[in-house]
Amino acid sequence: MKRIFSWKIDLATETMSIEQFLRTHGCSHHVLTHLKRTECGILLNGIWAYTNQKLKAGDQLVIRVIEEESSPGILPVPMPLDIIYEDEDLMVINKERDTPIHPSVNNHENTLANTVMYYFSSQNIPFVYRCINRLDRDTSGLLIIAKNMVSGAILSKMSSDRKIHREYLAIVEGELPPEGTIDAPIARTDGSAIMRCVDFERGEKAVTHFRCVKKANGLSLASVRLETGRTHQIRVHMKYIGHPLIGDFLYNPDSMDLIQRQALHSSRLTFCHPITGETLDFTSDLPEDMKQVPLDHLI
Repeated sequence: MKRIFSWKIDLATETMSIEQFLRTHGCSHHVLTHLKRTECGILLNGIWAYTNQKLKAGDQLVIRVIEEESSPGILPVPMPLDIIYEDEDLMVINKERDTPIHPSVNNHENTLANTVMYYFSSQNIPFVYRCINRLDRDTSGLLIIAKNMVSGAILSKMSSDRKIHREYLAIVEGELPPEGTIDAPIARTDGSAIMRCVDFERGEKAVTHFRCVKKANGLSLASVRLETGRTHQIRVHMKYIGHPLIGDFLYNPDSMDLIQRQALHSSRLTFCHPITGETLDFTSDLPEDMKQVPLDHLI
């Protein structure tokens, strides 16, 4: 994968060093190290430059981000890939249910990483897999893949700074109030490597906002917005307030007759483009298996 970035230096930045300028544009230590090791990775007015060189108004600064090797250990596998958006810096994918994000001990060839790797290998493009917002295996919907290390560094920082806004649709047991906020810390459940629980002594801060969209037949369709991003946050929080997700084998195993996975879908992503700053807003309709739940014309 190759990506070239170019800037015309103005009066506001002419006193900066190249490194200072690049850091203000989101280049992490890892990116700067890569550029220093790349032949002609940093060009100032067409000449290979050092990062400590000072900039002057009118200078032309170019960086060449070149990654010639793909992520090791990820086998390209042809599977359906629903690309909602793609440009030089990122992809937005609509992930299907029953799809892990990364390969693991029992999942070597059935993950989103395998599919994305095949997409690029079939075009003879080396690709390093960088998934920005992760979804559980059985949570469907929107997520972001960075296509180069610069966009990856910026998007990762945006995610940690909570500047990627995520909304989900969930079907839960019981009749939800019109809206609410759950502010309850989440920790790993004692004796389990997977499960999480609300724990006010050991837990990390977790905040979830919800709005009831529709309710019928003892179920509610909720629009859920995350303020933090803890593991299993929505699943744990909704159970904590007495409205567990249906189909959730970990936190509500008695509800598997209605749907065969947790009824959770990443329905909206809103964020600024890591390079252009343009506001991007993507939505994904409720998937068919969630539409089939007897709640009468869900959405």
